Formats: sequence, C-alpha cells, structure tokens
Amino acid sequence: MSLQPILDKLPDYARDLKVNLQNVLQQQELTPQQTWMCAVACAIASRNKELTDAIVATATAQVAPEALNAGRVAGAIMGMNNVFYRFRHFVQDKPEYAQVPARLRMQTIRSHGGDPIDFELACLAASTIKGCEACVTSHEHVVREKGLNENHVTAAVRIAATIHAVATVLDAI
Repeated sequence: MSLQPILDKLPDYARDLKVNLQNVLQQQELTPQQTWMCAVACAIASRNKELTDAIVATATAQVAPEALNAGRVAGAIMGMNNVFYRFRHFVQDKPEYAQVPARLRMQTIRSHGGDPIDFELACLAASTIKGCEACVTSHEHVVREKGLNENHVTAAVRIAATIHAVATVLDAI
C-alpha cells in the first residue's frame, strides 16, 4: 500500500492537505527516521485505520523495523498518557491529584527499540494531536535539551497537523 490511494481519495476541498501531506513527509529539518516515526505515531493518534495502514506501509520501506516499532509505541503510549496527564492539567488547582501515582504501565517508553531522541519527538507530535499541554511541554523540553531545535520541533508538529487534518477529512467522507 502507498499513500497515493489516500491522496486520490481526498476531495477537492482538501487539496491543500494533499500537497501538505507530501511535503511534510519530505522536510529537510528531519531525518527520514524522525519523519516516519512521527508520521506513524501521529497516524495512530489520529485514529483513522486507512491512513494508519497507509502510513505504516510506506514507513516500512523507509526505516528500520525498530524505528517503525518505536513510532507505533509512541502513538500507543501517548494515547494513554495524554488522557491521564491532560486530566491532571485540568485539575491543577487541586494539588492532591498531583500526589496520586499514575499506576499505569509505561515500560515501552524505555524498551521501544528506537532512537531515544527520535522517540521523544514522535511522542511530542502525537501529544500535540491529543492536546496534552503537560506532555507537549515535557517532550519539547527533552528534545531541546538533547540537541534538537525549534525547526525540528515545528517540522514534527507540521506532520501532526497535516496527518490529523487528513484523518479528519477521511472520517468525514
């Protein structure tokens, strides 16, 4: 499977998304591994099976299996963490919640098999889709501390924005 059937399926009112999807997957700011890990994580976060299948199939030919797995892990684990930590953000005026342990299994954060910085970038991108301020802030801090800059972060967020928009349109047609 390639992305072409997805591009062909998008209606004329989404023609900007067609161009943007192709462009964000070729940004010079990111390595192919960073691009595809973010794309996979964002496709999973966007919850459209057809788009996720196409992104994963395309990524399979672009990156090592470990990177593909790390992208999947980022999308999956952020699906859980973004809800939990967004809740904590919503009730931040009640400090008692900050003292309660999450008690959610998160072992894959350490055992995903991909590059740790690229994994953090993929988590940031997926968290942007899910709207978790705490997770976006945390992952942005880590990637900046580890040497990535605002251009890398913005490129990852472009991927998130575009993939989420494409998923939204696919769900609507």
